[in-house]
Amino acid sequence: MASVDGRPAQYGISLKQLREVMELRGQEAVDQLRHYGGVQQMCKKLYTSPTEGLSGSPKDIEHRRETFGSNTIPPKSPKTFWRLVWEALQDATLIILEVAAIVSLLLSFVPSTSGDELGHEESKYHEWIEGVAILISVIVVVLVTAFNDYTKERQFRGLQNRIEGEHKFAVLRGGECSQIFVGDIVVGDICQVKYGDLLPADGILIQSNDLKVDESSLTGESDHVKKSELTDPMLLSGTHVMEGSGRMLITAVGINSQAGIIFTLLGAAADDQKADAKKRKKGDSKEGNVSSSSHHTEDGGNNMASKQEAMDASVGPTSDAPVEEKRSSHKNKSVLQAKLTKLAIQIGYAGSAVAILTVIILITTFCIKTFIYQHEPWKNEYFNNFVKFFIIGVTVLVVAVPEGLPLAVTLSLAYSVKKMMLDNNLVRHLAACETMGNATTICSDKTGTLTTNRMTVVACYVGGQHYKSIPDYDSLPPQVANLALQAISINSAYTSCILNGELPNEPIKQVGNKTECALLGFVLDLKRSYQAIRDEHPEESFHRVYTFNSSRKSMSTVIAREGGGYRVFTKGASEMVLKKCAFIYGANGKLEEFSHENQEELVRNVIEPMACDGLRTIAVAYRDFVPGEAEINQVHYDNEPNWDDEDAIINNLTCILIVGIEDPIRPEVPEAIRQCQHAGITVRMVTGDNVNTARSIAIKCGIVTPGMDYVIIDGKEFNQRIRDSNGEVQQHLLDQVWPKLRVLARSSPTDKYNLVKGIIDSKISGNREVVAVTGDGTNDGPALKKADVGFAMGIAGTDVAKEASDIILTDDNFSSIVKAVMWGRNVYDSIAKFLQFQLTVNIVAVIVAFLGACFIQDSPLKAVQMLWVNLIMDTLASLALATEMPTTDLLMRKPYGRTKPLVSRTMIKNIIGQGIYQLTVIFTLLFVGEKFLDIDSGRYRTDSEPTQHFTIIFNTFVMMTLFNEINARKIHGQRNVFEGIFTNPIFYCIWIATAGAQVLIVQFGGHAFSTVPLTIAQWAWCIFFGVGTLVWCQVVTTVPTKKIPKCFSSWSRGEPGDISIAMVAHTEDKIEADDEKVRTPGRILWIRGLTRLQAQLRVIRAFKSAEEDLEERRSIHSMHSLRRSRVQLGVRPLSDISSVDGEPLLRVTSPQLQTETDVHH
Repeated sequence: MASVDGRPAQYGISLKQLREVMELRGQEAVDQLRHYGGVQQMCKKLYTSPTEGLSGSPKDIEHRRETFGSNTIPPKSPKTFWRLVWEALQDATLIILEVAAIVSLLLSFVPSTSGDELGHEESKYHEWIEGVAILISVIVVVLVTAFNDYTKERQFRGLQNRIEGEHKFAVLRGGECSQIFVGDIVVGDICQVKYGDLLPADGILIQSNDLKVDESSLTGESDHVKKSELTDPMLLSGTHVMEGSGRMLITAVGINSQAGIIFTLLGAAADDQKADAKKRKKGDSKEGNVSSSSHHTEDGGNNMASKQEAMDASVGPTSDAPVEEKRSSHKNKSVLQAKLTKLAIQIGYAGSAVAILTVIILITTFCIKTFIYQHEPWKNEYFNNFVKFFIIGVTVLVVAVPEGLPLAVTLSLAYSVKKMMLDNNLVRHLAACETMGNATTICSDKTGTLTTNRMTVVACYVGGQHYKSIPDYDSLPPQVANLALQAISINSAYTSCILNGELPNEPIKQVGNKTECALLGFVLDLKRSYQAIRDEHPEESFHRVYTFNSSRKSMSTVIAREGGGYRVFTKGASEMVLKKCAFIYGANGKLEEFSHENQEELVRNVIEPMACDGLRTIAVAYRDFVPGEAEINQVHYDNEPNWDDEDAIINNLTCILIVGIEDPIRPEVPEAIRQCQHAGITVRMVTGDNVNTARSIAIKCGIVTPGMDYVIIDGKEFNQRIRDSNGEVQQHLLDQVWPKLRVLARSSPTDKYNLVKGIIDSKISGNREVVAVTGDGTNDGPALKKADVGFAMGIAGTDVAKEASDIILTDDNFSSIVKAVMWGRNVYDSIAKFLQFQLTVNIVAVIVAFLGACFIQDSPLKAVQMLWVNLIMDTLASLALATEMPTTDLLMRKPYGRTKPLVSRTMIKNIIGQGIYQLTVIFTLLFVGEKFLDIDSGRYRTDSEPTQHFTIIFNTFVMMTLFNEINARKIHGQRNVFEGIFTNPIFYCIWIATAGAQVLIVQFGGHAFSTVPLTIAQWAWCIFFGVGTLVWCQVVTTVPTKKIPKCFSSWSRGEPGDISIAMVAHTEDKIEADDEKVRTPGRILWIRGLTRLQAQLRVIRAFKSAEEDLEERRSIHSMHSLRRSRVQLGVRPLSDISSVDGEPLLRVTSPQLQTETDVHH
């Protein structure tokens, strides 16, 4: 018989049988398991040990992968380069140019019936060149666009793989628990599951402790399902562990798991939908070509947008109106995106109007001159004239809309995201990158973010003595000391442990929950072994475990007691546990009654001083249930205690000891918070610790300065202040609290959500607040989703928190948030720099083309020349301006906020100032240039030959644009525009390359670019006018910005409400009746017809379409699960980990999250 790694190659159960078992639920599953001999027998059939796991042999693992499949879901194949080329060709403006160029090309071959050519019509010999040149320009643009999309998609697949690579899971192999990548999990693995986990594969429970799972991603039911070996042992991939812990045997992975089967069905359904869509599209094209032509560029974005909207809908309480909640889902439309959208639409309107006007003037002037004044009869050649007029008009439209902007945003975001990885910021949603630059408020957790999350017991109260350091074990009362060791070692997750460093001088490693590690470290400091105690009491011997949740606020474990009966160990936040204590060990280990007065005295003399020193206080207690004679602190029972009656079980406890745990502040945090405050960002601490501990930490961090008028309150008082007599949260009451609030202690997830929502919705500040939130727990999900930017902890964060976040802090460090602010502001400034540059180019080119049409019946800048300036050079400029590195100067100004105009008054001043200079130079050269340059005039020429006159105009315009690119590096009125220019080699290399390309075009472009070679003197004049923009910039900077009316920049303000109308045509398939009234057919045609405008909207979505394909591989279920409001805001199911690490609650509220049931794929 064949063997693998010393065991038979043939398994005792087949893949088909395993799949059949995993499709069963409840009692059916239990019965089927019994048929196979139970889970222990299943382990034998799969050649694995329920306690040791697999051996970990590479041969064994590979054989299992070949037999049962890999734990990966094959991704959708990426779009090919040629498919991206085809998509780029769908751009409406490019299609118009293509058609016009082809018509022009065809007409150039139509024989002329007359030798007399009129107006600006070129001779037949060279007529074909312009049509070919335009086609070549379009091809270049399409190839550049497709290449950018292709590289972008590859880059973000790599980013997504990096995100996936962060997902590890606890697996037993060779008897040791280790974290391995979920893709490496195979059938037969034994996995440790705990609160907050996203299950990576299907499995069967071997052992569990009060395990509850959210299966809403598969079943649609938001109620948590209790799992146990006897009632429902089936654990399914894509579901979330909401309470408890346990071990499971992996039985199905990848496409064979329940999630994988659904993915397979979705893939088939998606293919069917595409086929149906193609059929419908053919029919729809007869009714409206505009909408069908734009469908394809929006496809990827809509899919993700609808997903995100559904997810966002899950973060608000049901009490909110549906319409309001729908509007609140605009988190997906970032602050910059909102402003770009409004700006693009307005520029599109203006450009379209000018383009139409230009065509009308050209045609009207030509007709009047030809048919009225010259009385010429109609000739077929006149079609060519009209086509040329149309090309000029379309070219004006192309120039008017800043289509270089999407590339600038793309490059800036891509560049920033790549660099942010080095700064421990793993960006999941691209929009968050720049939104963070606008943040005005950061609501931060304490544990692990402001502090090191390396906890140590530094004080304790035991045997009636308050020790300020770790006592000697022999000095403690023996009975109390022994009870303390057992209570700490047993009543904690066995996945929490302390490991020695790999190197001799390396510090110990805390694995698992940090607070539990602190308690275990306390045992080691007493020179005792917690592992020896655990070996005596394995998890299988536990009679009952009450894991931490928001109602218990503690963790308890029930074990069999020596001599008969049961012992219950409990630990939790000190003031919570002490309320349930009736006895305490006093001096010399004497048992004493613990009255209410004694509790208050202990709180006053021990707990509050510890808290004021910034220590977290944890109480440890126990209770005995005995069948025989009971002592004063024991409970006698005749029948088995009712373990389901927690209140009766966890009551009348005996307090063993109280420990004070120090979590040192990260040394870099105070400086980081000072930087935030200088940058105009308010930092607020939202923690589950008590007020005294929170206040002490806030003062040490610099969040609060003693003597200042700040508010530090707990969750109870916070709710009293923000709720009316009916218990409803009122915005006007919140507005009275949040501006001065700096610390919110003993807060629940509901409190955190209400605070974040209240700040975002508040309108009392001028520019509206942009809020960032940090979170690590499952119930932080709603606040993370509601925030403009959600930061999840990469180390301490649960899978649920990471799924709800926008950025993952891979080092859980607050200073990394400050770096995210710098990069966000840098992105925003990079886009603003490019806008300042691009708008100047566009305004000048449009005005020149329009006035040229009016006065000389021709555009001084030919179509191909404008395409070069607008499509090629601006693409290079976007690369140059989008790759500037951030500097600390970015943190020395206030944030822009939600409503501040994208184009500031300083930028308006620079655009207008440079525009005036360039227009003056161009029109001077146009109308009198031939006189002082001593050349022939190019105005009113009837032949097609390029002239030095118009070549000089074109070259001067490009030189002024090139030097203005240097000016555009500064947007805040700085005089030294060269500062830092050599720190960005991309900028000066592109600048030099663009200048070199311009020399080649002018000297060798010929008829294709309508240029003739220039002399050195003429080049000197062109460069002189170009350098003049640098000098003129100093003059413009001198003009006070306050002289520019505010109304000039208000059109680029882009408030969230302003874009809802524009966005609806792009991101929503279903339209409310109210939206229909606003979204007129004219507006739809404007938006959908001009795909150059869509480019602005497509920027962030383009990234997300790449993300979407990959995210489906990871966790569609966890996302869906968030949408279906699997979490109740007030009922926060946390394990003892969170009880201690930070989020115990004072009260229980549970407004249900809004449910969104439809899936968009």
